Amino acid sequence: MRQFQVPQFIEVEDKIFGPLTLKQFMYVLGGAASIFLLYVFLPLWLAVILGIPVGAFFLALAFYKVNGRPVIIMLESALGHYTQTRLYIWKKTERPAKKAEAAPEKNNFQLPKLTESKLKDLSWSLDIQEKLQR
Repeated sequence: MRQFQVPQFIEVEDKIFGPLTLKQFMYVLGGAASIFLLYVFLPLWLAVILGIPVGAFFLALAFYKVNGRPVIIMLESALGHYTQTRLYIWKKTERPAKKAEAAPEKNNFQLPKLTESKLKDLSWSLDIQEKLQR
């Protein structure tokens, strides 16, 4: 009988570049490259003003987590929410009446006999009951 090792900690990424994972290193490298390009092509004062938010964004991508999930997942979900079509379904549910208030009484009335056919009467009563419940 063979024994196999089961991988442990499969959710933990390997640290490749010192204390950084590959993704973290790429985000930091991308942020540094973006700030460098701002520095090269813009005046210093404008590069500093634009470089601070750009650097903060890339640092957040690399290290910050929202509810234990990376920021990139949050951004992906937000972008998907605003670009995809949504279908809203609302189902009315009855809430229990409060103790201080009396529960409203349902309309208990007799349905009139409109036709001789019991099937038509049943169909009519179901339609009326459905409209009353809305």
